[in-house]
Order: sequence, then C-alpha cells, then structure tokens
Amino acid sequence: MVATASTVSRGPAALVSDSLARSVLRSARSTVANRQSSVRVDAVRLRRAIDRALAAVGRPRGMVDLAIVDDHEIRRLNARHRGIRRRTDVLAFPLEIEGTPGRLIGQIVISAETALRQAQRIGVPVATELDLLVTHGVLHLVGWDDRDPVEAHLMHRRERQILAQRGGRAPERLWSDLLHRAKKPSRRGAAIPTPARS
Repeated sequence: MVATASTVSRGPAALVSDSLARSVLRSARSTVANRQSSVRVDAVRLRRAIDRALAAVGRPRGMVDLAIVDDHEIRRLNARHRGIRRRTDVLAFPLEIEGTPGRLIGQIVISAETALRQAQRIGVPVATELDLLVTHGVLHLVGWDDRDPVEAHLMHRRERQILAQRGGRAPERLWSDLLHRAKKPSRRGAAIPTPARS
C-alpha cells in the first residue's frame, strides 16, 4: 500500500523525529534510520538498494532519507498525511520542487512489520521485500505512479529491472498479488498525485 504524499509540509521534521531530521542534514549520502526493534534490518543493504534505484532513474548523486518504523508509526503517519487511519507498507514523500532538482529527493518510510508479514505471505526473505519497497518508494519520489493498472504494470516492470541489477532475477512472486487485481488497488494502495515522470 504505497502512499505518495506530495501535499505534506516540506522538510525532514515533517515526517519523523527531529534527530532523524538532523541525520539527513549531516550526511552527504542517503540515510537509513531504523526506528523499530521487532524486525532485523541491514542498513548497508538498504542504502545499496537506494543507490541502485537512484542510479537507475538517472539520479546517482541524489539523496533519500529512509526511515524503517513499526506499524504503529506508519499508521500514525498515514493518518496524519493522507487521512487514512490504517497501516501501509511504504510512504514516499517527494521533497523536490518541480523544475529545481536538488540533492535531497525525498523521504521514504517503511513499516518493517508489514514488510515481514508480506514477505512471509509470499515466501521471500524480508530483506528482498525491503529491497522492493525501497525501490518502489524511490520510483514514487521521482514521479512514477501506480494508480491505474497500466501505470502499475510499467512501474512493476521497472522495479524488476532495477532489482535484477543486484545480481539475478527478483522472485516473480514479489508481484504475484499485485498484477492480478486489475480493478482493485494493489497491496501498495493508491498513490496521491506526484509529478509526471520525465
């Protein structure tokens, strides 16, 4: 259930804690902040997934702020920024102003607990599901959308291409429950409008 919130207040403090906001400003690289303790995550692998996705979309020098949170926190953020009072797997917050690209492209928030449930349901390692969610979030940050079946198919194809760059093919079952729902929103949900991709 991805949500892209382009109408949120701009700036790192709008999403999570002030300490996370300070970490974004201190680093010249993308940041990964693990703000939950129930699911083990590999910050180095997640940073590589961000870098791979950014390079694939032509933004290798871009930065993304990634926060890994629990279901409670993502539910709170989803309610605050989208008015939807339920958990989701990933939220993407573009921070660039159209026509003036900067280094900080945006912020992604992922629920590790939801990622774990989804990974278990389709039989893949949680690290693989997290790679997909990071890639999906980066694509939303740069303007990709998945609100209708055609756009969703194109976005999922691009995700496959990016994930294949890490070596080997991504398991097709990552998208198994997404592509068979032509009229219903994908498990990643409907997105709020973002800038059109170039």
